[in-house]
Amino acid sequence: MPARTPTVIQLVGLGVTLGAVAVFSIFTLKQLDGLRRLESDSVDRSRRDSLQLIRIQNNLTQLGLALRDMAEGTEPYPITGYKPEFDRMRGDLQDALSVEAQLMPATRTPAQQEMLNSTFSRFWGEVDHLWTVAGQDQTNEARALIRTRLESERSTMTTVIARLLVQNSEAEGAAVQQITAIYGRVEKNLYMLLAAVVAAISITSALVIRHDRRVFAQLTRLSEERKELAGQVISVQEDVFRNLARELHDEFGQVLTAVGVMLQRVEKKLPEASRQREDIHEVREIANQTLERVRSMSQMLHPPVLDDYGLENSIEWYLRQFEKQTGFQVHYEKIGIGPWIGDTVAIHVYRILQESLNNIVRHSGTTEAWVKVAYSPATLCLDVEDHGAGLEGKPARKGLGLIGMRERAELLGGQIEFQRPAEGGTRVKLVVPLPAGGVHE
Repeated sequence: MPARTPTVIQLVGLGVTLGAVAVFSIFTLKQLDGLRRLESDSVDRSRRDSLQLIRIQNNLTQLGLALRDMAEGTEPYPITGYKPEFDRMRGDLQDALSVEAQLMPATRTPAQQEMLNSTFSRFWGEVDHLWTVAGQDQTNEARALIRTRLESERSTMTTVIARLLVQNSEAEGAAVQQITAIYGRVEKNLYMLLAAVVAAISITSALVIRHDRRVFAQLTRLSEERKELAGQVISVQEDVFRNLARELHDEFGQVLTAVGVMLQRVEKKLPEASRQREDIHEVREIANQTLERVRSMSQMLHPPVLDDYGLENSIEWYLRQFEKQTGFQVHYEKIGIGPWIGDTVAIHVYRILQESLNNIVRHSGTTEAWVKVAYSPATLCLDVEDHGAGLEGKPARKGLGLIGMRERAELLGGQIEFQRPAEGGTRVKLVVPLPAGGVHE
């Protein structure tokens, strides 16, 4: 069953996050609209209305001062001399009342507004009556009218205006409380949004990490299985090569040796310079050549020197055979004293050297190669280099031979690199760890 991809988990997490952001955005926009309406319809309107009430209150104070002067008669003016000032203040009060009526808050009742209008109407009606009485030279009656009815009406107007100012102040306080409550809800929901987003991101990340860990665990298991399988395949291959080399050397070699001996006996029994003796001699030469080829093939499949003398001597033997068979000139350099390295490790190093030199023969276009083996107490470093055409592109990913070299290096727990030296060509660099005291498998 194929592993599920984390795309669904990521999409769900993204959807939850976007949904939380969308809900919070809608909620915030509604709260901001409420704040705007509270500020414009309540707070700002109430403040502007209060300014008009204060304007009316100031005019009433001026009227009170003028009525006091008229009642006491301390000024050398007749009562009718105050009429222009009253007309000015009357016009200003009417304008202020008109503006205030447009700005009055929603908390004011129609009865309160009717009481305000009727109070001012009665006052100005008494003022008109005052001018009539004062115009008939009834000064004492006019002053009595001021002390009684006009002062009473002015006091009533002042009280009404003061109450309205208090009412506006209370409305502003209520609006401020509502605004504070809205800010509190927005702050609370902001924290909830942050918690939801952090939770969504955390859950999504945890699920993705869990999925990735499962995938990496599967990849690790598959890699280990592949490595184990490659090791088994290479082990089987080496066993086949070893058995085939033994069969070639022991069976076919002995048969061909026996055939050569028998032909030599027959050849000696025939007359000198006879036709039959020449034929037998030619057949014996062919048998000897075939025997040499069989021995060569046997040694190439699995050289006995590797089992008998270890890796260091096997490398020197193989390089001599390589030069003899290919005509190449190999510059060999050994650094350090090599410990005994037995078959299990030595065969992989030997095969990597063999494959590297065969690649030089097939692809480099040169006739020279450089082989350097450096031994240290902990590592073996093998460099095989040529200055020919070199490998194109990324050689580490191409060719079964290169893949096999990588597999063998991994089985040894070492590292192999395919480099391009400054002189051109290719350098195969193998580094293999060695246990203390050498390898005796």
